[in-house]
Amino acid sequence: VACLAEQAHGGRSPYEKERFDPTQFQESIVQGLNQTGSDLEAVAKFLDASGAKLDYRRYAETLFDILVAGGMLAPGGSISDDLTRTEFCLFTAQEDLETMQAYAQVFNKLIRRYKYLEKGFEEEIKKLLLFLKGFTESERNKLAMLTGILLANGNISAAVIGSLFNENVVKEGVSAAFAVKLFKSWIYERDINAVAVALRKVGMDNRLMELFPANKRSCEHFSKYFTDAGLKELSDFARNQEAIGSRKELQKELQEMMARGDNFKDIIAYVREEMKKTSISEQLMIGIVWSSVMSCVEWNKKEELVCEQSIKHLKQYSPLLKAFTSQGASEIILLVKIQEYCYDNIHFMKAFQKIVVLLYKANVLSEEAILKWYTEAHVAKGKSVFLEQMKKFVEWLKHAEEESESEEEEEN
Repeated sequence: VACLAEQAHGGRSPYEKERFDPTQFQESIVQGLNQTGSDLEAVAKFLDASGAKLDYRRYAETLFDILVAGGMLAPGGSISDDLTRTEFCLFTAQEDLETMQAYAQVFNKLIRRYKYLEKGFEEEIKKLLLFLKGFTESERNKLAMLTGILLANGNISAAVIGSLFNENVVKEGVSAAFAVKLFKSWIYERDINAVAVALRKVGMDNRLMELFPANKRSCEHFSKYFTDAGLKELSDFARNQEAIGSRKELQKELQEMMARGDNFKDIIAYVREEMKKTSISEQLMIGIVWSSVMSCVEWNKKEELVCEQSIKHLKQYSPLLKAFTSQGASEIILLVKIQEYCYDNIHFMKAFQKIVVLLYKANVLSEEAILKWYTEAHVAKGKSVFLEQMKKFVEWLKHAEEESESEEEEEN
């Protein structure tokens, strides 16, 4: 009989077909949730035990749909009415952070117990974010808080945020409103630094503007929206990211201008214009100019040759460095940048003193700045080596300064 039944159903017995039927799976989960009710400890135990009997691997999406919405979701976010549903799910729970933390624990325990559900769970969250317009405001708020907690706990990757950039969800402000609740709970659970690290890891740190339609995609709009919503740390983070992006673009353009051999006058005019436009200070700019100058040449790998090469190169580019060291603070920044560069590029270690002397003679660095760097403004990188290199020159500077002071006194 079993063989005949198997043949009639294309090689699979009706009993087996029933076992792999999603409606049967849904019946089992819904029935269990109705029995456990709102006791989330009991829900976690029921889900743990059911994994041994039911095919979680095959029906992961159905399982998560039921736990979130109470039943299987149709495309767009509506629930299939023809199947059994449960009232005990995330969407019918109380809308507060504490309840969402308890729900996050249910998912956490389930995925820890059945590790293979991890990928399916992340895919589920991505899908749910695409369905946001099909949910009520309260359902969206609960899902946003839960997602923030899951991100904070490391249960899902920040890559899920990519779903919020879908045009269908962005329009009418759904993505931005959802992001407010999500980031509030994420930052509450961790802090803005942890959030920043997670976003950078998946390349989402520079995409947050995409939460808004194209006509509202500006740093000013983003900043006002999230500051007004009580998320100033997020708007500050976005501003900082935009500034970093601008600086990278500026450095890239600078390097291209240098590679083309553009006139220094034109380069200086371009940089000054960019400083005005992006509110970059001279202290920040000298670091960008230094990096650009040092990146536009292929350096020799031999220590004895690189020293001579760097002097020749920097002598040529000293007018460019001079244009952005009109303030003492900028000179100190440049000295620190040179120190860090020579330390990070080991074949430059012996070139440090020669570079500083060259820039002193070219009126890029003043004796006041060099003395201040020597006594207090240097950083730890290669400190003992570089201070030793500079010792004789610093003594000469001090002696020259004393002589000029005594000459002034005599004149007076």
